[in-house]
Amino acid sequence: MTTFSEREYWVTTLQKIAEPVLTSLANKQLKIRMPVEATNSDRENYSHLEAFSRLLCGMAPWIEQGPDVGEEGLLRKRYADLIRKGIDAATDPQSPDYMNFSSGLQPIVDTAFFAHAILRAPVELFEKLHPDVKSNVVKALKSTRDRKPLFNNWLLFSAMIETTLMLVGEEWDPMRVDYALKQHEQWYLGDGVYGDGPVFHADYYNSYVIQPMLVDIINHMSNQSSDWLNMKQLIVERAKRFAVIQERSISPEGTFPIVGRSITYRFGAFQHLAQMALQHRLDSSLKPNQVRCALTAVIQRLIEMPGTFDENGWLQIGFCGHQPELGEPYISTGSLYLCATVFLPLGLSEEDAFWQGKADWTTKKAWSGEKILIDQAL
Repeated sequence: MTTFSEREYWVTTLQKIAEPVLTSLANKQLKIRMPVEATNSDRENYSHLEAFSRLLCGMAPWIEQGPDVGEEGLLRKRYADLIRKGIDAATDPQSPDYMNFSSGLQPIVDTAFFAHAILRAPVELFEKLHPDVKSNVVKALKSTRDRKPLFNNWLLFSAMIETTLMLVGEEWDPMRVDYALKQHEQWYLGDGVYGDGPVFHADYYNSYVIQPMLVDIINHMSNQSSDWLNMKQLIVERAKRFAVIQERSISPEGTFPIVGRSITYRFGAFQHLAQMALQHRLDSSLKPNQVRCALTAVIQRLIEMPGTFDENGWLQIGFCGHQPELGEPYISTGSLYLCATVFLPLGLSEEDAFWQGKADWTTKKAWSGEKILIDQAL
């Protein structure tokens, strides 16, 4: 696979994941077309918002590049148009695809992923919206405030929503941001890793939620308060270290440890590594192209397993193929679209170092007897 075709492979894979969701919602038929595979019958209330918001969270930096030229640019323009129609359909109370932002606790989570997508692509996903749609989006974001997030990574969901409200010029609540930032400082365990609440969990939530949201919240909010500004350098240093750990967890074959809950998010487990590459914040020990090659190996390993998609192109519950037994009670079809967050580096131009040349990643070099750098704790 050449370097250029590798980017094409990423785009084609993202397209395969995104197409059913975006085309259905743009036509206001998502609730009709999308199957809801789940072990818990109440997931029908939440799964559609999960699919849309988590998909956007991964697509946003690529969409924000604008239409540009060429085949990829035309595809990006098409998807940007579909997404804006989808946002209208999802937030309009009169739409048959109006989504649940206000009932139950789960919408706090996925409204935050929606907010994170806007934070990553404010021009394409907010500024270009019709004023009425903007108003509906703001109402949707604010509608989550009447419920209390859980005392764990969920604090960042509330903080992310407030950060996006600030970004779009709406009134926002500093306390929700402050509480999330300072509580996660209390939960920091060392060597780039945070606890998910008071207790450590050996899972991928540092990448699914904690590190990406902490980094993006502090990026946008550090200038709002001197004590937040003082936290920024430490948060970024820890994030860089955790990205090193993530890269070293990818085996020479493109596999990684199957530990912890929500493993059905597949390569969404590497959202954090992908975001650090997108933001040019990789540690000096990591070359951007070695990260690309490692992530490509993971994507190929998982996406090409039979059973990943159903006959109509929707993701199915599983880690490597269709494995419904791996779905916790909160997992449904929509949940699975968090896998799209691995594609964040598509927000980098084709000329970026991330897309240039080939390089083996750490474990591939190590298990081939090549020289690697000694690992060192933060």
